[in-house]
Amino acid sequence: MPWQSPISPGYSWYEATVPDRPEYPAMPGSRKANVAIVGGGYTGLQAAWNLARQGVDVTLIDACRFGDGASGRNGGQFGTGQRAWADETEENLGHEQAQALFDMAENAKRYVLDFANTHEIDIEFVPGQLSVGHKKSLEKDYRDHAEAMATRFGYPHLSFMDREETASRLGSSHYHFGIRDAGTGHIHPMKLLVGLAKQAALAGANLFEQTKATKIERQSGTIVITTDRGTITADRVLVACNAYIGNLEPVSASHVMPIRSFIGATTVLSDHPKVIPGGESVDDSRFVVRYFRKSRDGRLLFGGREAYTADNPLDISTHIRRQISEIYPELANIEITHAWGGSVGITMPRTPFCREVMPGVTSIGGYSGHGVMLSNYCGKLYADLALGKDTELDLLKALKIPAFPGGTRFRSALLFLALSWYALRDRF
Repeated sequence: MPWQSPISPGYSWYEATVPDRPEYPAMPGSRKANVAIVGGGYTGLQAAWNLARQGVDVTLIDACRFGDGASGRNGGQFGTGQRAWADETEENLGHEQAQALFDMAENAKRYVLDFANTHEIDIEFVPGQLSVGHKKSLEKDYRDHAEAMATRFGYPHLSFMDREETASRLGSSHYHFGIRDAGTGHIHPMKLLVGLAKQAALAGANLFEQTKATKIERQSGTIVITTDRGTITADRVLVACNAYIGNLEPVSASHVMPIRSFIGATTVLSDHPKVIPGGESVDDSRFVVRYFRKSRDGRLLFGGREAYTADNPLDISTHIRRQISEIYPELANIEITHAWGGSVGITMPRTPFCREVMPGVTSIGGYSGHGVMLSNYCGKLYADLALGKDTELDLLKALKIPAFPGGTRFRSALLFLALSWYALRDRF
């Protein structure tokens, strides 16, 4: 029987195409560590690898298996920059801070590719991304964005696409225009996750799956993590749970909200060569974004949902097929071989959350859809911080991330109403 994640619905195409996904043991009992990490996604595993290779005694735990969360189940798109466009950030924070945040994201992009190349991890990188507009009224914003990135942010890889070019590159006339980004691409996220975990283990990190943390507290100058397998006593702790923080500590949970997103994988599109002929990944301008790409073997991997909730639909395929057919009517009856979902951690301003939530305990998450690059790099930056090095994490710590309104009782309901409203606006 294939492994079924207890925290994310469906069996993913990614899991099906990584037959050598190793299992790691549960923590055998109480232990001590210099640094303890809660969360076995990209952030936690990168921190563990970078620390262990420098001789630091690291213990990392995950409540499920590595990759059961967003790191192993996401859309695989790199994107460019932070979740918000750099020119939008410039309006709110000024050019200097916007440039620094953009440069950080570019460093993250190079870091992930260099890591995979150095360790010979076949992440199935394919270059190119198309960002397409579903409303004619957004055309000036898209044109201005491409120009601003080249002239003010030193990023010459964007080019505006008119309707004809957009239709040609997309294989669909559903969208009005777009931007082509030749400086980014997409990957197989589970292959990166599995390769990263292997490297962390080889470096000497103590990795434990199916070990659930239930409480973090300070006792007599040290930090104690209570788990269902014993306790971990550590000098420093990284909380890298992102959308799965739960009630482990109250600060992150009020600032990082989990929302559900879903993906379907079709059969190989051998009879439909016009669908994304250049192999780029695609994201659209909807607030409730649709994102899709072709796998290396020619399947369409399509993600989205009409409204975000914390619930799971009874039939993920039905929702996904309906959205595919809006863009590609010829695929209305295409077979969907795999359908799955998971939680994405978002913040109110869609910028990452990084904060010391109690002395010695740092929480990082809320990548808001740009986690493939940023989470890996933030794990590396946390290791730099723990080793006493200068780190770009200061850029994220300086950001003002407000708590979601409504408290723990009402925030999910309020977010559902807000995002449902935006989903309705997307249609007009």
